[in-house]
Amino acid sequence: MPKDNVQRAIDKGTGNLEGVEYIGLRYEGYGIGGAALMVDCLTDNKTRTVADVRHAFTKNGGNLGTDGCVAFNFVHQGYLVFEPGVDEDALMEAALEAGAEDVVTNDDGSIEVITAPNDWAGVKSALEAAGYKSVDGDVTMRAQNETELSGDDAVKMQKLIDALEDLDDVQDVYTSAVLNLD
Repeated sequence: MPKDNVQRAIDKGTGNLEGVEYIGLRYEGYGIGGAALMVDCLTDNKTRTVADVRHAFTKNGGNLGTDGCVAFNFVHQGYLVFEPGVDEDALMEAALEAGAEDVVTNDDGSIEVITAPNDWAGVKSALEAAGYKSVDGDVTMRAQNETELSGDDAVKMQKLIDALEDLDDVQDVYTSAVLNLD
C-alpha cells in the first residue's frame, strides 16, 4: 500500500485531514418488543452511516424509523445517583438549592437527583462540595415510558444495542428497554 494512502487514513482517523467535515446525526427506530431506540452518530459520510445503522437494525430484528418516531418518548436530562442511607431531606435541600429539578427515591433506597442538561456539572460540583458523593451520573436521553424485556427478547435486544454501539460512527445509543437478562 502506498505511503500516502496510509498517511491519509491516519490523518482521517485522527481528524487531521483538511476539508473533512463531521456532522452529528440522530437515527430513531424500534427494537425487540417495540422498544424505542435513539442512535446518535458523528460522521463524515452520511450515506455510509445510515447504511450501517439500517443494516444493524435489520440484521438484529429492529426497524429503522423516521425522524421523530420515538423522540417524543425521550427527555434530555442529567441525573446523579446516591447510595441508600444518605440523609434524604438534607440531600434534597442541597440539591434543590444547587439547581436540581427533582429528587427521587428509588425502590432500592438509592436517591436520584434530576437536573437540566446544562445544570448537571454545577449541581454535581455543589453537592460534592456539600459532602455528597454520587455513585453514578450523566447527561443522557431518558425514556419516559419503559419497555420491560426478559428471556430471549432481552438477549436479542442486547445484541441489537451491541451491534449499534460497535459501529464506528455511533457515539451513543439510548433505549426505552429495561433488560432482565437473569
